[in-house]
Amino acid sequence: MNEKELEMTLKLDPDKRYRYFIKKVVDYEEVWSLCNDEGWVTSEDETGILQLHFWATKEHANHCAMKQWKDTSPESISLDDFIENWLPGMLEDGVGISIFFNNRDSVSKPIPLVLEDIEEELQNYS
Repeated sequence: MNEKELEMTLKLDPDKRYRYFIKKVVDYEEVWSLCNDEGWVTSEDETGILQLHFWATKEHANHCAMKQWKDTSPESISLDDFIENWLPGMLEDGVGISIFFNNRDSVSKPIPLVLEDIEEELQNYS
């Protein structure tokens, strides 16, 4: 990904960033997050619910490896693992999903909706 595309996508409004995330993770068959020896990056939403963060590309994740996450690095997760294990496990554990944080805001959607949108996008590749 070139720097111009990175900057452009970081400036998209939340809904467009979400659509970009869905299309890219299905296209590339992987999801990215940040982690270190202590685990995966998390935050809390405005109601105090723990959230895990995910990005569509390594470059987007790496862009956020600063401040409180400066000691983390991007790590890929296969789309199959994300769909079959991560999202159901998060739902079971009451952990929310934070999509495409851009160092200002992120997109929070119900996990069943994220799964549905990914499955719907996968239909375009059948």
